[in-house]
Amino acid sequence: MQRQRFIIRTIGVAAAVALAATACGPQKSESASSTPSAPSSPTAGATPEASPTTDNKPGEASPSPSASASASPSASPSPTVKQIMANGDDTDQVRELQARLRQLKLMSVAPTGFYGSKTTAAVKSFQSKNALTATGSVDEATWKKIQSASKKPTADELRPPTVNEVDAPDPRCMEGRVMCISKESRTLAWMIDGKVVSTMDVRFGSENTPTREGVFKVDRKEKEWTSTLYHTSMPYSMFFSGGQAVHYSADFAARGYAGASHGCVNVRDKGKLSSLFGQVNVGDKVVVYW
Repeated sequence: MQRQRFIIRTIGVAAAVALAATACGPQKSESASSTPSAPSSPTAGATPEASPTTDNKPGEASPSPSASASASPSASPSPTVKQIMANGDDTDQVRELQARLRQLKLMSVAPTGFYGSKTTAAVKSFQSKNALTATGSVDEATWKKIQSASKKPTADELRPPTVNEVDAPDPRCMEGRVMCISKESRTLAWMIDGKVVSTMDVRFGSENTPTREGVFKVDRKEKEWTSTLYHTSMPYSMFFSGGQAVHYSADFAARGYAGASHGCVNVRDKGKLSSLFGQVNVGDKVVVYW
């Protein structure tokens, strides 16, 4: 019986690897222990709190455990203090708050406009450093201090090109025309002769169907493509390693990092990818790295 179970498990793993080598599609579900965006990294076990999607709007990603904790009665400010912004708010003023906190090096992710656990933690940190009651919510005194300690955000600061902060380019990306793809920052940077032309957020395969790392070349482009294995749409596909490609993913756009691909590099901004598709040529370099 044990020998039969071993054989079944071995066949299952082999089948998963074979599928990843030929085509892509969104994973329908993820186990609680897997980390879709960082399958082969030694830090792949990072908690959800490390994810920049924590402050995304509800429905874009699963809330982190700390999000509910920050909104618990123990963290609530005194009812006599009027709050300007607090956990759960979704406004342009929150976006400005996040941009200012980013200037102060208290937030490392781009503004989303949604007040979640990361914003709460950043506000608490600011309040603690400035002799204010550390509630995690923004009252008038906190807002005035944040405004005086920072400058009015620019349009680019309010709405940067990516939610994730772009990683430093790999040295192999510094020459020629390259799609420079960082698994650590979960970003794709389109570079020409060492200069970044455009950037976008990406996600990768799961632990069982990892996105391959290394230096590749775009071997074909398909503006409209459907996976022959998973029967899922893969618009603006740029294949670089067998069945693995950079392509738009409606699942990524809908679920964010709560899902994963079957090995492809998913992009959630269709407009940006459409523009990139028109610029990339067959033969251009692709670098996937940590």
